[in-house]
Amino acid sequence: MARAKAEPQKAAVTRTRSSSGLRIEQVAERAGVSPITVSRVLNKPEAVSERTKAAVWKAIEEIGYVPNRLAGGLASNTSRTVGMVLPYIDNVAFSERVKGVTDVIRAQGYTLLLGLSGYSPEVELEHVVSFLGQRAAGLILTGTVHAERTYSLLARSGIPVVEVPVISGRLIDMAVGYSGEDAAYAMVQHLARCGYRKVGLISTPTLNDRIVQDRRTGYQKATADFGLARDPSLMVETHVGIVSGAKAFVELIGRHPDLDAVFCTSDLLAIGCILEAQRRGISVPGDLGVAGYDDIELAQEFLPPLTTVRLQRYEIGTTAAKLLVERFQGREPAQRVVDVGFEIVVRGSTRKPHG
Repeated sequence: MARAKAEPQKAAVTRTRSSSGLRIEQVAERAGVSPITVSRVLNKPEAVSERTKAAVWKAIEEIGYVPNRLAGGLASNTSRTVGMVLPYIDNVAFSERVKGVTDVIRAQGYTLLLGLSGYSPEVELEHVVSFLGQRAAGLILTGTVHAERTYSLLARSGIPVVEVPVISGRLIDMAVGYSGEDAAYAMVQHLARCGYRKVGLISTPTLNDRIVQDRRTGYQKATADFGLARDPSLMVETHVGIVSGAKAFVELIGRHPDLDAVFCTSDLLAIGCILEAQRRGISVPGDLGVAGYDDIELAQEFLPPLTTVRLQRYEIGTTAAKLLVERFQGREPAQRVVDVGFEIVVRGSTRKPHG
């Protein structure tokens, strides 16, 4: 679709007025600051104090201001772009999801705008404001904890939003994914059936990460339901990576020398556990069962091959994009929340189930 030719506008109007008619001066007046301070909050937040940023964002939320970052504007008041916010890009789950989204929207003549939040609700909000300012046609947000301002801003905008991969809890609009709680529960259930009784959990940080929070909840419910050892010291948080997994295992085995299984919320953490166990002469899966999460390519090639949770990463991306496209075409999707499921893949890092 060709862009409409922009009508000549006064530079001052283009700089200060949003498509809704609200002006940056109105935000400044509400916040008790100058217009240039509001501009700095929107464009260079690192140069503004936290107190001032809070006042400006409160004013933005109260009056519903969205800065128009499109030079000249569009006749339809939307661009053929989709905004997507991820915590990081160096994660196979995220990168495959991006590919799925891109493959669908590109065929429809849309392009992807990408923002990285680092699991910060405030940084995510900044990206959302930027995407709205660029008149993105729709947004895809990852399962992080959202700022209250994000909820209110998107509710006022009316823009279609898909959250991935969480499908429960407080949802903004549409969602595609699976139950992380159920997946973690199913994996711990498998470990219990294999005869393991003291199962530790190594996860990435739960702060602002709804995905990992769900996995932790599933682990806790399963240990209770299957009569396994329950102790907060059996849970360790660390950053994703093989080295981090090895160090976390050292910490865990130091607390619980009789540990007989570890469930990790990523395959890289699990591989780090196995390597450290092997260095210590601990047999996997005989003395120690190890399970991961994601089913990355290395999981099936590692020795022993890793028992893990397989996710439909690419399908989550394509399905989320298709929901947006339906909305763009004026149709309401048959399902606003789509569960693509998961699979427990049993390999050589855990014993065979009893019975």
